[in-house]
Amino acid sequence: MKKIAILGGSFNPVHFEHINLAKQAISELNLDKLIVMPTFIPPHKSTLLAPAEDRLEMLRLAFDGIDKVEISDFEIQNQGKSYTYITVEHYKSVCDCELYFICGADMLVDFKTWKNPERILKACTLAVFGREGQEADFQSESEYFRKTFGKDFVRLNYVGSEQSSTKIRTYSRLGLDVSEFVPKGVGEYIKNNSLYQGDSCENFVRSILPAKRLKHTADVTVKALEKAKELGLDEEKVRIACVLHDSAKYVEPSSVKGFNVPSDMPAPVIHAFLGAYIAENILKIKDQDVIDAIRYHTSGKENMSLLSKLVFVADMIEEGRNYDGVEELRKAYKGDFEKCFIECLKEEYIHLKNKKTDIYFETEKAYNYYVKR
Repeated sequence: MKKIAILGGSFNPVHFEHINLAKQAISELNLDKLIVMPTFIPPHKSTLLAPAEDRLEMLRLAFDGIDKVEISDFEIQNQGKSYTYITVEHYKSVCDCELYFICGADMLVDFKTWKNPERILKACTLAVFGREGQEADFQSESEYFRKTFGKDFVRLNYVGSEQSSTKIRTYSRLGLDVSEFVPKGVGEYIKNNSLYQGDSCENFVRSILPAKRLKHTADVTVKALEKAKELGLDEEKVRIACVLHDSAKYVEPSSVKGFNVPSDMPAPVIHAFLGAYIAENILKIKDQDVIDAIRYHTSGKENMSLLSKLVFVADMIEEGRNYDGVEELRKAYKGDFEKCFIECLKEEYIHLKNKKTDIYFETEKAYNYYVKR
């Protein structure tokens, strides 16, 4: 009996991690065919997708010449939301095969919330891979699957990196190079077809920030978006606040009409308040939660909103930061966010104390409010 597996996803866009996973799955499962299938509208995704035809074409470019891979437009042709049970039941009905569906270990915990999970497992076997930085209790999940569904999953040896399509889209929108993340043909396709273009906020920071600061901005945005859904935050608000958080880093305050620097404000804090002023008065951002997240991303303040906390934390732990203790903060970020925020605030306060620099009164108030209470 032939062995066939399905690798689905939004592929928005496809990247090297998808290709590496596909090759490993073909080898580990001894597949006769791997069907790579982009969704039309994935039910658990809120990010705006590139057009289906473009995602399909990028897949064809990425997998060109790779043996045993077939690109399928089945879910795209079906239109509407893409549900796994419909897909696997279709392929089980049209071919006499041993069918697998490939998914990440992070999906195991949520599998019971998928539409008709029992029908999925009747038609196929899950083939599960791990991800760096995401711990999964495979033994416990295996016991749950056997008890609940009367069937186990197959565990792949493959462990994927934290590379994400979110990062590629964010880098593209800010005009940063994505060649290390995608095959050359995919990168050229994104550029030639103007996919993942920036909006007015991204275009503004592109016009005033140097490449190094743009990368920091992109990495803060990616880090915050990792947590946005879990925290129940609007991803668009998170993106805008992060994109603009350092927008005034290299702007001379005196050049911005109407902005006056308070006499008691330490120099490192000025750009945050100036950035908030620019966002509100020049870029016409109306959301005060977004404005506050920009304004207090450096100093913090008492009684911060969840969005403000997220931008504050993401700014401290994005992948480019390399100070002592940052890895511990990154580990904390994967768990209890509120505890992580407090640890970040403590780290910032101690850092300022050790530098023997002036501490802004809002930072003192934040420290007293969150850490000392």
